[in-house]
Amino acid sequence: MESKEVRYHVPALLQESMEGLDIQPSGIYVDVTFGGGGHSREILNRLGEDGRLFGFDQDADAEQNIPADERFVFVRSNFRYLYNFMRYHGVAGQVDGLLADLGVSSHHFDDEERGFSFRFDGDLDMRMNQRAGKTAADVMNTYTEEQLIDVFYLYGELKVARKLSALIVRSRIEKRIQTIGDLLELLKPFTGKDKEKKFLAQVFQALRIEVNDEMAALKALLRQTLQVVKPGGRVAVITYHSLEDRLVKNFFRAGNFEGRVEQDFLGNRKTSFRLVNNKVITPSDAEIERNPRSRSAKLRVAVYTGAYV
Repeated sequence: MESKEVRYHVPALLQESMEGLDIQPSGIYVDVTFGGGGHSREILNRLGEDGRLFGFDQDADAEQNIPADERFVFVRSNFRYLYNFMRYHGVAGQVDGLLADLGVSSHHFDDEERGFSFRFDGDLDMRMNQRAGKTAADVMNTYTEEQLIDVFYLYGELKVARKLSALIVRSRIEKRIQTIGDLLELLKPFTGKDKEKKFLAQVFQALRIEVNDEMAALKALLRQTLQVVKPGGRVAVITYHSLEDRLVKNFFRAGNFEGRVEQDFLGNRKTSFRLVNNKVITPSDAEIERNPRSRSAKLRVAVYTGAYV
């Protein structure tokens, strides 16, 4: 029988991320993307009696995976509020390691009622937190043409963003775009059989990022690591598309999101991190075979030095 974790989500780069965090038995750790709890359970396996782990997730479905472990504290929140909760729990500036696995869980993709996948029909929702916020249908029906162009070009990297946005604005005059089926019908002029899946994946990615404000949340998280992780502590981030990976790479290497390298008067690069892996870590062929959804995962790990805050 499959475990609950396997059914919910198979964690990507599990051993590599644990090695990157270099877990100390009595340390304090944060898993800001708890989800199915796979990474969290492995962290707990490596902690001693005095260790502590905080797990963040805004999705109510994730709460069914909370481990019965006194060392674990679940925080029902988006990780963009990391510092406030760590301060509340009295551990801001004391965290030994932080892990973020930014992928959408298999559970979300396989739940036809959540609207994350073009394999099912259902409402265009795509909210990680179904208790609040705008849906993908709201984006499709209320955004201006220019706003839609930005969403599809910036977050989906679609060359046809302008044509697609114009079609959406024309189509919604006659009928609200409410379901996945409505959207797929609208996209037919753009999808040739050879590139259909890739194109649909880009469209759905763009909408999901916009609905959940993912890029702003990631920037907020990375900035707050400077207030939460102690000098010598580690930050490990697993990304799944180039937009996320670029932000993480630039922030670790240059201390900003643009990748603009600045130096102090001694010629040292102004960044608060020292890279653990100069080359990005990707899944092995064996892992991709076991878990095809891990194929686009990229892991970057850095040590917080405490400098240039």
